[in-house]
Amino acid sequence: MSEWFVLTIAMAAAAVVVLTIVVVNHRWVRRRLGDDDDPTQTPDVLDYMVMMIGVVYAIVLGLAIAGVWEARSAAQDNVRQEAQTLHEISERVAVYPPAVRDRIRDDVDTYVSYVVHTEWPHMARHEALSPRGTRLFGRLRADASSYAPRTDLEGQVYQPLMDDVAAADDARGARGQNAGATMPGVVWFGLIAGAVVTVGLIFLLQIRRTFRELLLAGLFSVLIAFLLFLIWDFDAPYGRGVSATAEPFLALFPGVSS
Repeated sequence: MSEWFVLTIAMAAAAVVVLTIVVVNHRWVRRRLGDDDDPTQTPDVLDYMVMMIGVVYAIVLGLAIAGVWEARSAAQDNVRQEAQTLHEISERVAVYPPAVRDRIRDDVDTYVSYVVHTEWPHMARHEALSPRGTRLFGRLRADASSYAPRTDLEGQVYQPLMDDVAAADDARGARGQNAGATMPGVVWFGLIAGAVVTVGLIFLLQIRRTFRELLLAGLFSVLIAFLLFLIWDFDAPYGRGVSATAEPFLALFPGVSS
């Protein structure tokens, strides 16, 4: 099921629930208080409390969105760094003998192809790196480090090559750490509870069943549902709709796209 379809259902359901409660609550209030009740006479302290709770929750939502977006950006930066350092490895080994050069480049291409086509879906499902990807990277490291330079030029390339291998390994490890959800469960509890409280407070204002008031109540509930969905979608940097992509690998290694 498409995530955007789920979002549409969630927003529609939120609006229906809120509008239904508004209508039922309005009928109950009219039966209890009578037609002569004036809903415009809301205590000033109640208006102040509703405003402050709304402001606090808006700040919490903003911080949550900023946090998950920053995590998503960091995840994409890790992918870009890993792809770039692997590309540098392929370029640096050009000074090695053909047999060694071709073996290391083949290791890089095999690893990149596996990451793009197999490990990426594995991260989305299991929120972790795959064991085979770790083995393929280990073979790349072993082939790159086992060759003993025979010329001065090869000796000058060897240490930067090892630095690139270490940088790629570090970026891979960071990619694995960011594979899971970034938002703790207690934060989700606060976001959902805050949404319930914030939406529920609109009933304290004794809104009526006019088109304008029903429209604003529905739009408010839809907005809260959309923002919560946005946080949830960003919360898995590699696994959902608006997530980090393998585009840096495809850009630097166009041969693995097929």
